[in-house]
Amino acid sequence: MSKLIDGQLFCAMVIEGALSIEEKKEEANELNVFPVPDGDTGTNMSLTMASAKNEVSKLTEPELAAASAATASALLRGARGNSGVILSLLFRGMSKHLKKCKQATGQDIALALQEGVQAAYKAVMKPAEGTILTVSRVAAQHAVELCQSNPDIGCDEVLRAILEKGHEALAETTHQNPVLEKAGVVDAGGFGFLTIFEGMRDAYNGIKKERVVKAEPEAEAKTGATFADIKDEDITFTYCTEFIAERRDKARNVQRLRSFLNSIGDSLVVVEDDDIIKVHVHTDQPNEALAAGLKFGQLLTVKIENMRQQHSAKIVEEAAGLESKNKKRVIAQPEKKYGFVSVAAGEGLVSVFQDLGVDQMVQGGQTMNPSTDDILHAIDAVPAEIVFVLPNNKNIIMAAEQAVPLCETKTVVIIPTKNIPQGISAMLSFDESMEMDENREAMLDAAANVRSGQVTYAARNSDFDGKRIKEGEYLSLYESKLCANSRKLDDAVKKLVKEMTRKDCSFINIIYGADMTEEDAARVEKLAHKEAPNAEITIINGGQPVYYYFISAEG
Repeated sequence: MSKLIDGQLFCAMVIEGALSIEEKKEEANELNVFPVPDGDTGTNMSLTMASAKNEVSKLTEPELAAASAATASALLRGARGNSGVILSLLFRGMSKHLKKCKQATGQDIALALQEGVQAAYKAVMKPAEGTILTVSRVAAQHAVELCQSNPDIGCDEVLRAILEKGHEALAETTHQNPVLEKAGVVDAGGFGFLTIFEGMRDAYNGIKKERVVKAEPEAEAKTGATFADIKDEDITFTYCTEFIAERRDKARNVQRLRSFLNSIGDSLVVVEDDDIIKVHVHTDQPNEALAAGLKFGQLLTVKIENMRQQHSAKIVEEAAGLESKNKKRVIAQPEKKYGFVSVAAGEGLVSVFQDLGVDQMVQGGQTMNPSTDDILHAIDAVPAEIVFVLPNNKNIIMAAEQAVPLCETKTVVIIPTKNIPQGISAMLSFDESMEMDENREAMLDAAANVRSGQVTYAARNSDFDGKRIKEGEYLSLYESKLCANSRKLDDAVKKLVKEMTRKDCSFINIIYGADMTEEDAARVEKLAHKEAPNAEITIINGGQPVYYYFISAEG
C-alpha cells in the first residue's frame, strides 16, 4: 500500500513545488504570447508559491489540516497577477477537503483538486478555455474517475495521472485559444500548474532535484548594516529604494549601473550573481533607479519607502530584515466616509493620484504586480469606512478582488481599472455628495469612456497577430491591442496618436515616463493637436518605468 500524505509530507511537497516553478519560471515567461514587459506568468506564479514555501517552512510537525490551511492562507495573501490568484484559489479549494483528513489518500488528493478547480471556476467571472483552468479541470476530472473505478488507488498513481492527463490538456490549449494557436505555444499558466505538481510528486517520492546553492557575495551579509546607522537627521535623500532585477541581459555592465545609482543617490549596495541583481539605494529619483534596473531584465521585487515620513526606529527595524509590519495588520480607524487606494509606479503618477484624493498608493504596475497582501495593507491604512481601490492594470484586478473578503472592518469597492488613464478618469468622476453605489457607477462609466494608448518596448521576439515582433522594438498599444511596432520611437508614437485621436476629441492627456523629457512630450502634443485641433491637451510628468507614454482621449 502506498504511503499516505501527512502534514509534514504535504509541507515538503509545497516547498518542492515552489522550487520547481522557481527553476522553470523563465520557460513559463517565454510562453507569454504578447511580448510587452509585464508581470509575467512564471514570475508571478513563482513569487506566489514562494509565499507558501516561506510559511510552511516555519511549521514544526503540523497536522495535514494545519499545513494545507497555512498554504492556502499564504497563497491568498501572496497572490500576484491573475495566474497567481487562480493558483491560490486551487489550493484554497484543496484545503477545504484536506482539512477533513488526518492523512490524505490518493482519492483525497483527487477530490481535493476537484474542489480546488470548482473554487477557481466560481471566482473567475468569464472562464476561458485553453488556460490553467482547463488544464486543472481536465486533470482533476480524470483523477476522480480513476478513483471511482479503483477507490484504493495510491497517492503516487493519482499524482502521475494528474500530470499525464494534465500534459495532454496542456497540449490542447494551443488549439483552444486562437492567440496561442497563432503563436504555436501552450498556455503559460497551465504549464506553471503542472510544473508545481511535478515538484510535489517528486517530493512525495523523496526526490529533490539537485540545485546549485550559490554562496551570497560578502556584501549581501552587510546589507542590513547599511541601514542600521540611519537617523532622521542624517537623511539626505527621501526614498529608500530596493529592488531585485532578473539578469537577462548578461552583457550589460553592472559597474555602469553602480556609477549611475551613485550619481542619483547614496547608501548604495549592489549585489550580483549570474541570475539576478539586488539593489538598495537612497535617492530622490526612485523611478530612474527602477528604469536602470529594468534594462537588465524584469523586476522581481520592488520596495520604495519615504524615509522622511518614518520614525527612525522603524527604518532600522526594517533595514535589519525584520518583517513584523508584514505579519501584523494595523487598521486605521475611520475618520471619514470615503477613502482611496491606487496602484501606480512613478513619482509623478503617485503625485497625480494623491492630488486627486488617493490616501494610499501601492507601488506597482507592469513588471511588478503587487500581492493581495500589499493591497490589503494599503486598505487597512486608509482611515475611512468605505475604500475604493483602483488597480490600474488588468493583471492586478484579481489580486485586488481577493483582498475584499480579508478586510473585515471596512467596505471595499474595487473599480476594475485596466490602466492609468482609466484610474485618473475614475478619480475625477468621484463626487463626495453621492452614495457609494452612485459613485461606483459613475467611476465605472468614466473609466469605460476613456480611450487609452501606451507606448512601450518588446521584451522578447514574438509572432503576434500576423506581425513579427523583434526584441527591443517600440510597441504602440491601443486599448490593449497592438497598434504599431517599429525600430523608431517616433514612428510608434505617431501611429498611436493618429489611431486613437479624433477631430472632435475634447480632452487628451499625455503622460510621459522616466525615459522621456518634457520636450519629448511637447512633440507628442503637436502631433495630437494636429489630429484634434480643438482638444484641451494636458501634459503630465508621470515618471513611470517601462512605458514611455500613456495617452488618453475623451470625446
